[in-house]
Amino acid sequence: MTNTNKENIKETFTIKGEQLLHKIKELVEEGNVRKISIHDKEGKELMSFPLTIGVVGVVLAPVFAAIGAIAALIGECTISVERDK
Repeated sequence: MTNTNKENIKETFTIKGEQLLHKIKELVEEGNVRKISIHDKEGKELMSFPLTIGVVGVVLAPVFAAIGAIAALIGECTISVERDK
């Protein structure tokens, strides 16, 4: 699902918990992502974090650890991604 406004593009992905960390890393590597939010299947936000230009793996290591913990606890989730246009 994609919504476009003047400044950003928003996308939503529904995935299984075990795919969560891989998908987040893939999105970060793309480089044009501004913000990522993770929601459970009821729509409750579990985690949200902004990404800025120049963010590297060392800075994201604690975030990835938290995402891994979330992935272990949930069966299905939704990732909302805000990108630069």
